[in-house]
Amino acid sequence: MQQGATAGGDSDERVLLEVENGVARVTLNRPDKLNPLDRLTVAALLDIVERLESDPSVRVVLIAGGGKAFSAGGDLEGYLGLYRDGLAFQRFLDDFQSLNRQIEESGKIYIAEVSGICVAGGLELILACDVVIAAEDAKIGDCHVNFGQLPGAGSSQRLPRAIGSLRAKHLIYTGRLLSGTKAEEIGLVTMAVPADALAETTQAFIEQLLASSTIGLSGAKHLINEGLKGTLEAGLDFEKAYVHRYATTEPDATEGLVAFAEKRRPVFRIPGQKRGQ
Repeated sequence: MQQGATAGGDSDERVLLEVENGVARVTLNRPDKLNPLDRLTVAALLDIVERLESDPSVRVVLIAGGGKAFSAGGDLEGYLGLYRDGLAFQRFLDDFQSLNRQIEESGKIYIAEVSGICVAGGLELILACDVVIAAEDAKIGDCHVNFGQLPGAGSSQRLPRAIGSLRAKHLIYTGRLLSGTKAEEIGLVTMAVPADALAETTQAFIEQLLASSTIGLSGAKHLINEGLKGTLEAGLDFEKAYVHRYATTEPDATEGLVAFAEKRRPVFRIPGQKRGQ
């Protein structure tokens, strides 16, 4: 199933959505403009994410950019109009932060596939994802300050948590662009691969996720994200309680052990699918 997503009555398909076999593929679709994350595009993305959250058949969400870029960030020309309309600008900031928060807190696994330019809002979007697979020659950075702007969709908060405050300050202050290879070295992306192997690598990773326990992946994501919100001691207490409940109530936990003992591949439960399907 493939469809376009628009917002505010706009007729062009700013974001494409394709759902098949448990995977939703979301493509930023303004390659002539390097896929800007303007107000209408962010609203369309938010609408898509909210729809996907209500679809239990979707287990993995892939976000990519059409053409030669992931996203060159916000629409700088459009900001002039937004800055003159305080309410519209507030809605934009609310939508972008809500989009990233829903991705971060979702029980689904979000993967960003990055080629070409990924800066400013594009960086803020991938920082909310669980896995980032980048081309080695991708160009990744913040760049807000280069144009007298400030990050408003998470860079100032998520970037220091991802790579440390010193590196984050350097990237934000200078607007320096990192290659995918360098971004992998400092932990900004999960892995960097040759550009001609990007799609193949991403697909192989998705297939690995689909073979795993959906509820297990969701639980692991929840444990990590919740643990980072507090102290180590609080996180360990949360982990202990969560794992106890999971192991004693979730069939996938038992199935994994039984399959290991029987020397076979486990058959994990797929949300939204009845047994035997």
